[in-house]
Amino acid sequence: QVQLVESGGGLVQPGGSLRLSCTASGFALGYNAIAWFRSAPGKEREGISCISSRDGSTYYADSVKGRFTISRENAENTVHLQMNSLKLEDTAVYYCAAVALLGCPTYASSPYEYDYWGQGTQVTVSS
Repeated sequence: QVQLVESGGGLVQPGGSLRLSCTASGFALGYNAIAWFRSAPGKEREGISCISSRDGSTYYADSVKGRFTISRENAENTVHLQMNSLKLEDTAVYYCAAVALLGCPTYASSPYEYDYWGQGTQVTVSS
């Protein structure tokens, strides 16, 4: 059974850091492009990052560029999202998603490009 499980969310103060993980079971992440999305109340789901399986190339939305870093550990079947300099507006449920492509999709930030989704992990940035 194909499954993605996110972990690492929590409560953090503005300016703090969190590291999210996305672990796959039932398939090898190494043959998939993996993305992170987030959903905040009253907002559309936002695609924030993607990492390819072919060469590790990455995509970042402008809202997180320079603060978030996506990486993958194929041996652990895991993708991470290191989030630094967190802001109040980063508060959301964070989801990872996968698609059986070697590179990130042309529209990497579109949720319609991905076939498998995790259940999400809550990130709350608050003072």
